Amino acid sequence: MDDPLIVVALLLVAASATAAVATRDPSRQALVLAVLGTVLAVLFTVLQAPDVALSQLAVGSALTPLLLMLSVRKVRRPQRRKEKER
Repeated sequence: MDDPLIVVALLLVAASATAAVATRDPSRQALVLAVLGTVLAVLFTVLQAPDVALSQLAVGSALTPLLLMLSVRKVRRPQRRKEKER
């Protein structure tokens, strides 16, 4: 009875993982990674692993994309200053 739900969740994970790999812009990659983390949390919930789902939701959907966005912002900021000086 849960098999169709598991298949749908796995297809969503496959689609969002493919989108994360295919995205070229780092800031958009972080956002797609947040979506992937959320979909993985849904998959873990469907597979009856709520503790893993909560961990994935906290780390994979919130913390990792936030750190990536901050890193991208930090890297791009000096480039903008150099362009303004020219």
